[in-house]
Order: sequence, then C-alpha cells, then structure tokens
Amino acid sequence: MNSGIKLFLSYLRMYVWWMGMLLFTGFVMSGVMAVNGIAMAEIFYGAGVCLFLLAVALGIGYRHFLRRYRELERLENSIAVTLGDMTAPANPIEAEYQELLRILMDEKVGRENAAGRRAKEFKEYFALWVHQIKTPISAMRLLLQEGGAEGDRTEEQEELFLIEQYVEMALQYIRLDSETNDFVLEKTDLDSVIKDAVHKYARLFIRRKIRLQYTDVNVRAVTDGKWLTFVVEQLLANAIKYTPAGWVAIYVEENALVIEDSGIGIRAEDLPRVLEKGYTGYNGRGNEHSTGIGLYLCNKIMKRLNHKITITSKEGKGTKVCIAFPESGME
Repeated sequence: MNSGIKLFLSYLRMYVWWMGMLLFTGFVMSGVMAVNGIAMAEIFYGAGVCLFLLAVALGIGYRHFLRRYRELERLENSIAVTLGDMTAPANPIEAEYQELLRILMDEKVGRENAAGRRAKEFKEYFALWVHQIKTPISAMRLLLQEGGAEGDRTEEQEELFLIEQYVEMALQYIRLDSETNDFVLEKTDLDSVIKDAVHKYARLFIRRKIRLQYTDVNVRAVTDGKWLTFVVEQLLANAIKYTPAGWVAIYVEENALVIEDSGIGIRAEDLPRVLEKGYTGYNGRGNEHSTGIGLYLCNKIMKRLNHKITITSKEGKGTKVCIAFPESGME
C-alpha cells in the first residue's frame, strides 16, 4: 500500500470515534425529522451539507497533520536535532510529550558528558602510565647488561624487548586514537626507514637464525617516516614471530614496499579478517604473545597516510605484505 494512503488512514483512525459519534448523531436527527414529517429530500440535503462540511474539516485537519508530520520527519533525518527546532505543541498532550523529551534529552547529555570526561581521564592516565613505565624498563635493561655478559641473559633481554614493544604499541594506539595527531607527509628515504626497523630487530633475526634478504631499494616516497617505521617494525615482528626457520625479504615492487617471509602462512579463512581489531585467527590463538592489535594499527595508520596495505598468504608457504604508495608519491 502506498505510504501516503497509509498515513491518511492512520490520521482517520485518530478521529474514528468522533466521526462515528457525528454520524450516529446525524442518523438520529434524520430519524427525528422524518418522524415529524419533514420531507426526505430536505433531510438528505441537510445530511449532504453536513457530510461535505465534515470532509472539508477532515481535509484541513489532515493538511495541518501532514505539515507537522513532515517537520518531525525532517528533524528525525537531520544530522543534529534540538528540542528548540520542534514546532509549538498543538495541545496539552503534545506539550507534556515535549517536556518529557526535554527531560530525557537533558539526562542523555549529562550521561554523555560524564562518560566523555571519564574516557578522557582514563586516556590521560594510561598515556602517563605508558610514559612512566619506560623508566623502569630502561633501568631493567641497564641492570641486565651490568649483571653479566649479554649473551648469558639472552632470554631475559628478549622478553624485555617484547615488553618495550607492547608499551610502544600502546602508546601509538593512544596517539592514533586522539583528536589530534602529528602526521607529517614529506619525501622520505625508504632505506632509512627499513634500516631503522631492521636494526631494532637484529637481535631476534640472529637468535632465531632467520636470514634477511635486503639490499638498498634507493626509493623515496611521500609519507610520514616515523609512522611508517612503526608499521614496518610491526610487520617485521609478525614475520619473525611466524617464521620458525627460513627467510624474510624486504624489497620494492610496483610502487609498493614489500615484506615477505617463508613462515607458516595464514589460513585462507583467516586472511580476510587479519586487519580487524582484536582478530588473531588460528595462528594467533596458538601464540600467547598475539594480541590482534598490531595489524589493525598498521591498517589504520596506512589509511591515515593515504597508503594501502594488502596481505597475501598461503598456509605453510609464507606471507607477503605490500604497502602501496600513490604512484605520484614515489621516486
């Protein structure tokens, strides 16, 4: 049924009781006039005039009803609605409904403001904690180095390194989710980004005997070097984590920086969701260090930088991650 007809029928149902009473009253009056000998032609004429006036009144009322309905519909579909935009109430019932809405709106705004303050306070506290925790971590590293030969404490050094990485990930998560960020797009030497990331993970490459295949790419791209370095570090961390033995290759291919490994790969059913927040997949569930946040952050950063990250993989054959730059942004 047409929506206009449905709306008109809904309007008639609002007044069906009054129309019924008017018709019943008209029928009684016609009967009284007929008993008193008034000609039927005059009775029908009077009834016709009354029905015509009823139809006119219903038409005028429906026009007013439709105007108010369209106004409310417009407010409903608008981006922001304030109670001040609503039309003046037509009767005491509507006035009470608008007052009820005003009370509920005040309550809603109060709750949202309180929740916003709590979220802001929590974020500020967490950011402060992340910065403060770096001090004891640095102290622990110094104590480990002073406590004996570095090679005698390899496992402790590696665990401490992982703690540092998780703290850094938390800090970047806060920065990325803040209202302001420090993205600076400029021509960046990709080799400097790659070498910084490789240097950071050199200890793990050596300890796990993973072969690194990399030669200078001699390419510059328009990007943010600091944020891109974080992304490359996360991708290298994943490559090392899921490559028990073999190699990791870094190279440039078709306007994209590629990080490829010969690791365990990703299941086909997990591949479409690996960039989702908190999704760890089959491999992640078997690794106690997996959080499902790293790739999510990488994807979010890439979108902010107008880059694109794609992942192809085959279980048991390795994984290939491509960071694609705009064609005009590489040289």
